[in-house]
Amino acid sequence: MKILVIQNCKTEGIGLYEEYLKEKGIGYYIFPAYTGKRFPPIKIFDVFIVTGTPISAYELHKYRFLKNEWRYLKKVIRSNKSYLGIDFGGQLLARLLGAKVRRNPVMEIGGYEVKLTSFGKKNRFFKGFPERFPVFHWHQDTFDIPRGAKLLVQGTDCKNQAFSYSRAIALQFHLQVTSREAGIWTDNYRKELKRVNKTKEQVVKEVQTREKKMKKLAFLLLDNFLKR
Repeated sequence: MKILVIQNCKTEGIGLYEEYLKEKGIGYYIFPAYTGKRFPPIKIFDVFIVTGTPISAYELHKYRFLKNEWRYLKKVIRSNKSYLGIDFGGQLLARLLGAKVRRNPVMEIGGYEVKLTSFGKKNRFFKGFPERFPVFHWHQDTFDIPRGAKLLVQGTDCKNQAFSYSRAIALQFHLQVTSREAGIWTDNYRKELKRVNKTKEQVVKEVQTREKKMKKLAFLLLDNFLKR
């Protein structure tokens, strides 16, 4: 199995997911799409993981690398290869499947709880998950659910948290972010903390109290996602 991780900004990597891949000895390549490099051939990869960026998915036409990524991922989806979209990566999947991405009424930053829908409880990607589980958020946008897809996870202030379509899954939330990474995000996106009336210390603490459970679930999610 070969995995291509498409990284859309320097700050946001795959955190605990990368730890999982290293532990399992699974081959992966992190491609820094934001640098404008040419995308590698699709045929040499089996799985694609697409990360986040502060750029909105409805503004990708303003950035050359994202326009190239859009064309590339269209081919990935048509190939029916496995796709995991995190935050922006999930929003991009929604758009690729014809759904809208828009501003959520409330910005979410920090530790939250989400819950499985009736479809989520039966979905293979969330096999073994509790009905309610902790996640990390840092987003102001949300995706609609594409035609033919199923809402798997929902939140309170942002309803649509995950959907699946064939071998692809979109996540609005983060399980992979550690407290150390949360500290880096708060340093780089400090201005946005004012919008949720939180400090760096609060956000990091919220991750610390959830980190052990999130790691377990992050590993379980990849177990389910990568299972043939």
